Parts: sequence; C-alpha cells; structure tokens
Amino acid sequence: MPARVRVGISGWRYPRWRGDFYPAGLLQREELAYSAARLSTVELNGSFYSLQRPSSYRAWREQVPDDFVLAVKGGRFITHLKRLRGGEAPLANFFASGVLALGPTLGPILWQLPEAVAYEADVLEEFLSLLPGTTGEAAELARRHDDKLPVARTLTDAEEDRPLRHALEFRSPSFLTGAAVDHLRRHGVATVVADTAGRWPQSLEVTGDHVYVRLHGERVLYHGSYSDEALDLWAERCRAWVSEGLDVHVYFDNDADGAAPHDAIRLQERLSPGSG
Repeated sequence: MPARVRVGISGWRYPRWRGDFYPAGLLQREELAYSAARLSTVELNGSFYSLQRPSSYRAWREQVPDDFVLAVKGGRFITHLKRLRGGEAPLANFFASGVLALGPTLGPILWQLPEAVAYEADVLEEFLSLLPGTTGEAAELARRHDDKLPVARTLTDAEEDRPLRHALEFRSPSFLTGAAVDHLRRHGVATVVADTAGRWPQSLEVTGDHVYVRLHGERVLYHGSYSDEALDLWAERCRAWVSEGLDVHVYFDNDADGAAPHDAIRLQERLSPGSG
C-alpha cells in the first residue's frame, strides 16, 4: 500500500469547540463521528490518564470508518510515574484494557515522556524490548496482565495479526544524541517530531517506518493558530517523508483556543491531490 499522510487532532472532546468546529446542537456522543467525517485520524488521549474499558474502545471504533486511524496514547502510569521502569505488568495491563478492540482502526501507540525523564540506555532498552511489534504479540502480552485489572474489564485477543507501530515523544535534550537515535532506530520506534513553540527540543530524525508529528503550537504552547507559512512548511515536510515511502501521522494539539481542528483541515487541504 502506498505511503500516505493522515492529518488529525489530539483528542476531540473540548467544550471550547462546541458551537465553533462542532455545530451548535451537535450531541457530544456524535463529536468523534463528526471529526472522522472531516479528518483521517484522531489521537485517543483518555488512555493516557487512566486505563479505559474494552466497551469504550469498541464504541469509538463504531463511530469511525474502517479505513480511519485511531492512534492511542500510552498510559502516564508507565511514562510519568514508573518512568519506563516497572517491567512487563503495566504494559500488559495497558494492552489488556481494550486497545485491541479497535481492530483495523488501531494506529500507532504514542509514548510521551516528561522532561524529567532523560535518556538512559538500559532503561530505554528494557522498555523498548517489551513493546509488541504486532497485534498478535500485543494479545500475548495482554494475557499476562496482573490482578489490578479485573478479568471482566480485559480483552486479550486480536482479530488479526498485523504490525503494530510505536512512537516516542521525549522532552529531555539528552535524547538529541546519536546513541539515542540509533537506539530508537534499532527497535523501529518513531521519534515524534514535536513542535512546542520552542519549549522542548525538536528532532527530525527518522527512526521508524513511519513519522509521527505532534503540533502543540507555533508561537504559544497549546494556543493560537498556525500561520500559512508554517503550514506550508509542514506540508512540504510531509510530502518529502511520503516520497521516501514513509506513512505520516500528524496531530494538532493547539486545542486551547479551538484552532486545532481548523488547522488540521487547512493542512489537509494543502496535502490533497493537485494542491502542489
């Protein structure tokens, strides 16, 4: 299948968007379907704050087309509290919580690190070596969940065995080294290209078979719209990555003022056939 760019948003349930991106009167339960009709991917962020339920993942899947992509943000218990330490159980619980219920709509798994987590080769190696490379491996890992996750709230089977992608968003400059880049590349984990209004480091290194972009704000973190010039630049970068055979997933996270979905559509229009 040819490489392509998918453009979307980080989360979709924002009160500020109602009456703006979402038409007045649109039911909250219809917001994901509304977004999916206009964009090609959405990042599920609730999974970052707590383990979700299989029923929630099934409901989200039912609201989007089969060719839509739902990226899933890994739990902060793993990235922020355990700081990638803690072994297999937290990862097993995460994958057992229902992620596999997304079926064909399951996209990359995002692992976002806090700034305080620096590059440590042994810690990163232990974590990366545990990440499942296919949905079948994810199901096997899920079956090893611990008692903290009730069996009634688990899903440990995959509908089909297909590749599973991962992306790492770091915020410590210690990852801007050849050793860290090579480490991620050996495991095929994408380095998130993060635009954070200069707050945290940005890397354009390609370390996987896909590129994962998170646009948190051009001038102010989480606020404001992207300029035409900035979107032109991101469109140019996306076209270059695709020309190298890389799938690209782009998520706008400048949601505080409601700009994210509008900017996503503006970038999508720049990448549509015939747009240059």
